[in-house]
Amino acid sequence: MTYLTTSFASTRPAKLNKRKPFHEEQGRLDVENFYYAQEDELFAAAEKDGFTWSVHRPHTVTGVAVGNAMNMATTLAVYASICKQTNRPFVFPGSKVQWDSLTDMTDARQLAKQQLWAATTPAAANQAFNVTNGDVFRWKWMWSRISDHFDLPAADYPASPSPLEKQMADDQAVWTNMVAEHGLKEPDIDRLVSPWHTDADLGRPIEVVTDMSKSRAMGFTAYQASDQAFFDVFDKLREMRLIP
Repeated sequence: MTYLTTSFASTRPAKLNKRKPFHEEQGRLDVENFYYAQEDELFAAAEKDGFTWSVHRPHTVTGVAVGNAMNMATTLAVYASICKQTNRPFVFPGSKVQWDSLTDMTDARQLAKQQLWAATTPAAANQAFNVTNGDVFRWKWMWSRISDHFDLPAADYPASPSPLEKQMADDQAVWTNMVAEHGLKEPDIDRLVSPWHTDADLGRPIEVVTDMSKSRAMGFTAYQASDQAFFDVFDKLREMRLIP
């Protein structure tokens, strides 16, 4: 028996689905979504060629991947480094709802663990699973955890959102100077940051909590604290000389 494990982001756009927590058995929404098209290709190929599959639906994925166009952890690491270098306030860029409400994340290692588990667990064949770290948090707490890690004061929530696309619009020159001063390895800030994507994640107008009951009940018990997931990325970026 052959398994194909594949990862798609949530097929439940937050702005269109206010049922929370998000459960695996929730059906598709009546909207265009390229993840649906990917799934349909997977299902058709499995039926034609006789393999089984599993689908894994993470929330925002954190990890180390230079050049990734959707990289919140590295974006925040570069932003925090610039704030420290320039004495700028470390301002949360997103919505008041995200600041105050519960949310979750998916460490890339946690996603990989669930994919390996599904590939070696016959009962997981032809199933779709949610996958997150297993904890929930509020950004008002996580922001202070990240600021402490960079030895920065965390700014109070501003009167309105302060998107990173605006905050970081002219930061290439700052980054160029930081690369020279600290001997960093990546001179192109756009290879490290994706402000638009981080703004989209942190700007959501609703709480986001993802249920993992299906895989938990079937025996997947891996867990990753989300603050430590961020710290591990930050530490790896320093080791790679990508941030000071």
